[in-house]
Amino acid sequence: MDDDHHDGLKAALEQTVRSLAGIPRLPASRGEAHAAELIRRRFEAAGCTVRVDPEPAYHSYAQPIGLLCAAGAAAGLLAGRGGTWRAAGALVGSAAAWGIVDDITGGRLLARRMLMRPRTTQNVIAETGDPKADRTLVVLVHHDAAPSGVVFEQHLEHWLAARHPEVIEKMTSNPPMWWPVIAGPALVGLGSALRIAALRRLGVWTSVLSAAALADIATRPAVPGANDNLSGIAVAIAVAEALAADPVQGIRVRFVSAGAEEALQQGILGFARRHFGRLAPDRTWFLNLDTVGSGRLVLLEGEGPVRMHDYDASFKALVADCADQAGVTVLRGLRSRNSTDGSVPQRHGYPTATLVSVDSGKLLPNYHLYTDIPDNVDYTCVAGAVRLTEAVARRLA
Repeated sequence: MDDDHHDGLKAALEQTVRSLAGIPRLPASRGEAHAAELIRRRFEAAGCTVRVDPEPAYHSYAQPIGLLCAAGAAAGLLAGRGGTWRAAGALVGSAAAWGIVDDITGGRLLARRMLMRPRTTQNVIAETGDPKADRTLVVLVHHDAAPSGVVFEQHLEHWLAARHPEVIEKMTSNPPMWWPVIAGPALVGLGSALRIAALRRLGVWTSVLSAAALADIATRPAVPGANDNLSGIAVAIAVAEALAADPVQGIRVRFVSAGAEEALQQGILGFARRHFGRLAPDRTWFLNLDTVGSGRLVLLEGEGPVRMHDYDASFKALVADCADQAGVTVLRGLRSRNSTDGSVPQRHGYPTATLVSVDSGKLLPNYHLYTDIPDNVDYTCVAGAVRLTEAVARRLA
């Protein structure tokens, strides 16, 4: 790619990010719907066939999980009275811990069903490529933005990276942030059942802290979400434009911009219910792009908030080979203790790969912070994701 073309691509990517970053895009909100409409127009301008699917979605993970933590704390306090209260503490604490696991792993979402009313999110689905092909590449992104919270402050991470870079260099995944949240009610249940007061009290305090942190998140406005995930939106639109200028044969390319990802994959779960039955797992691939403007692209090996689940090895190898051929450097060997939209097709048996990015210190800068603005996006990194995504589409074709 010559310098003029590269500079033009970066300018176009930045324009896309800036055009959307000023819209508050909390999951299943009016702002999210407005952004979906603008994205629909951009894909139509790129020559794609486009539809917008409204899907029922619960707008927050923080509210139901926070209430489960509060229930665990209350149960632990009451269990201190002994007698039948102790049995109730064991039951409620265990049930709350199970409910949290069910929610964050995309299970039956029983807590949300009982505690919340669904709203509506918007999935933008654009298609290009060969309409007669029986194989499909799904390029998956999301257009909503997260609320912030005290737990996302990065002072400790920056201190550790500055003082002990050797520790960061050895890390192959981020800390499991959800484990303490699960542990609080679980310790209440275990301590109550075993009559170990210290264990129960530890569970109470852990649950209280988790509930407070989640209440903080639940009341915050949206961050600008320039990197997370307008960088992915910009890549998808740029690839659609490239495939319109130089079409591919032998494969359909479907761009799915999902809503409510920041409420733990609500939009893509709706897409799964509506569309997975018509997408054959042996002829469909999912390439998930989430936060690709931090500086260094990462091809994740796997992800999972509770248990780690590795992505399809053969598709990861294909993506890595495409990166080599396209001259795009991707970092390997990293896994995520969070979850992205890519976890949903992965659970359904589709070959899936996820591209994210980190900075020079292997950290994710401005994650869920109000500093996630267009000025802090590395557009050279985003341009690399464009080249790689287009290369994957042409390889599969």
